Amino acid sequence: MDLFTVMEIGASALSAQRTRIEVISSNLANIHTTRTPKGGPYRRRDVLFRSEPLQGAGPLGEWVMGVRVVQVVEDGRPFPVVYDPGHPDADERGFVRMPNVDLVEEMTNLMLAARSYEAALKVIATAREMALRTLELGR
Repeated sequence: MDLFTVMEIGASALSAQRTRIEVISSNLANIHTTRTPKGGPYRRRDVLFRSEPLQGAGPLGEWVMGVRVVQVVEDGRPFPVVYDPGHPDADERGFVRMPNVDLVEEMTNLMLAARSYEAALKVIATAREMALRTLELGR
């Protein structure tokens, strides 16, 4: 496997995790949004990944995999209902449907995405360092 293939694998992971972090940030920003343009509360979103063979991976071909974002999907879990008769979106009984975003779950997902991003950066940095040391051996 050559240096550029390793860099491409790392770059695909960076791109996928960046998208995941953006979606998590959107979920956190809308944790109290009870009215959206579609109507109803904000619905949590999640990212689906797929591993794919990298093009031009040489003799390893189909064994060298990268990752890409397939789709951003909405979470189908039900909305929690809270009693808040003073809320502008409360029904006639005083209940409000809240977004299906859980702060603890989102923060955990954010930490996992950040760690995965850091790991991909480390792969790229290590490959670069190995290439530089190989060049130094040739001197």
